Amino acid sequence: MVNERAYWLAWQQIEGVGPHRLKALKDRWGSLRAAWETESRALLSVPGLGLSLVERIAAYRSKTNPLAQAHTWEEEYGPCWTPEDADYPPLLQEIPDTPAVLYYRGPRPAWTPAVAIVGTRTPSDYGLRWAKKLGFELTRAGFLVVSGMATGIDGAAHEGALEAGGATVAVLGCGVDLCYPLQNHSLYQRIRERGIILSEHPKQTPPAKANFPRRNRILAGMTQATVVIEAPTSSGSLITARLAVDYGREVFALPGQVDTPQAQGALSLVSQGAQVVLGIEDLILKLGATPAPTLAAPPPAAWDLTSVEQLVLARLTGEPQALEVLLQQTDLGTGDLTAVLLLLELKGLAAQLAGLRYRRVG
Repeated sequence: MVNERAYWLAWQQIEGVGPHRLKALKDRWGSLRAAWETESRALLSVPGLGLSLVERIAAYRSKTNPLAQAHTWEEEYGPCWTPEDADYPPLLQEIPDTPAVLYYRGPRPAWTPAVAIVGTRTPSDYGLRWAKKLGFELTRAGFLVVSGMATGIDGAAHEGALEAGGATVAVLGCGVDLCYPLQNHSLYQRIRERGIILSEHPKQTPPAKANFPRRNRILAGMTQATVVIEAPTSSGSLITARLAVDYGREVFALPGQVDTPQAQGALSLVSQGAQVVLGIEDLILKLGATPAPTLAAPPPAAWDLTSVEQLVLARLTGEPQALEVLLQQTDLGTGDLTAVLLLLELKGLAAQLAGLRYRRVG
């Protein structure tokens, strides 16, 4: 096992030998060590390995000792897992482009059952509210919430999972020692403490546009289902959804207003056969779990409420009030107010009704 791990690390260093070719090499010889030790001319029998690549492989093998290199690998590149390690996410083993190396920071959570929640970086208040609510309720139901730690939907999903007291996984398109985007620094630190930061890129790798589609395959590959909250037609979240379909995983989409740009991608997914998110309990049941029991709301004094939460809660009554009225009473911006209302809702202290109306609970 230790020996085979060393060869995963060595092979993926060769330019042109990506996940698909690694899989072909392992399938052809049964192990990457055996593939490493085979004659160069025999490598030409593997589809996709042309003469120039085989020559590059031969040159790299002639100057590399995989076992010696493996001893100092984590010191140079950071703590990591390969598919030979017991801690490697099991569902990633099933996809055709399994990452050869996953670098990580934070305590390893239980990998399954896991659900990816993805969406646009510029969501509506509706999308943000649902991303956080799904992150919260899926975590309470025993799921591991996975996302990409981007601003918008990703960050809200992580926040919901953390609010529920669970772990969450952030998959990055840069090294795990870098926080991207920078404005999510606090979120990054909290995920490191309670969940895990993952990337197939070694430490100090800066974010690059080409890294994110590859990152998306990890999101789709390590989870049993992908939920798209809001996504315009050009969103990378749709790449994640298509990959999930290719991998035989479930795809769900939250319906939105047809005249909202953020809703177009999700609505397109529904037209192509994605399952519609009809509600929390419906989604959890479709994922094969039992919804968490509804918790009785504790008295407000039992919560450690911020001053802003106390302000908003004081303005709520048992009678439904329109969002516009609460905006006038609190002098908060729309985004800030809806975020606070969502937190109060998650704590069982407020409820949202149709027409963006809110009332106090209990």
